[in-house]
Amino acid sequence: MTFSLSDDKIQFKMNIELKISKKPVNYKKAIKLLEGKVDRVKKGGREFVWFLEHPTTYTAGIRSKNYEILNKSIKVIKTNRGGKITLHNPGQQIVYFVIDLNRRKKDIKNLVKQIENTIMSFLKIYKINSYKDSKNIGVWVKDKKIAAIGIRVSRWVAYHGFSINIENDLKAYKKIVPCGLDNNKITSIKNEKKTPYRIKKNLSKIFLSNLNKI
Repeated sequence: MTFSLSDDKIQFKMNIELKISKKPVNYKKAIKLLEGKVDRVKKGGREFVWFLEHPTTYTAGIRSKNYEILNKSIKVIKTNRGGKITLHNPGQQIVYFVIDLNRRKKDIKNLVKQIENTIMSFLKIYKINSYKDSKNIGVWVKDKKIAAIGIRVSRWVAYHGFSINIENDLKAYKKIVPCGLDNNKITSIKNEKKTPYRIKKNLSKIFLSNLNKI
């Protein structure tokens, strides 16, 4: 079943609601929608996966510190996700999800593993060799971070998600200490001299397949 809702495309695959937004979505509005989905999933509703981008937005996870804001003129939104301060901006692919681990394996490490595997398999399509670091969650290319993961779990319902730098402006990272890292330690598909194509189609296919392993 597929139908259109303004500029968004919503599909149902298996028992998962898949939402794809073409235009950047305001961060606070997106989180409000996401948290509504969390409540529905806790009551037995469909799990949820959402592909989108945000306008330039800085967010702080529960482990963030004030000194990680280098440019005090920027606005930083506090969130309840894991992790530190990060950036969302156009050209970065975000994937939010609401996954009920009560219906799957109650294994958060495996969830993170499958997300990391999804990102690395996706990057292989563009001939980018990447790896995960046991000490620093996320996915890396040549000692630079290309993808971030932030997850919160409530009553075994996991939500928030991950982001991959595709062709976004990396200069915006200079205003923060991103994920606790040197802000020169960030890269993107475009920065690696690769041409991104069919982003949402390739990524959704891999992620939905890997959800079967969770």
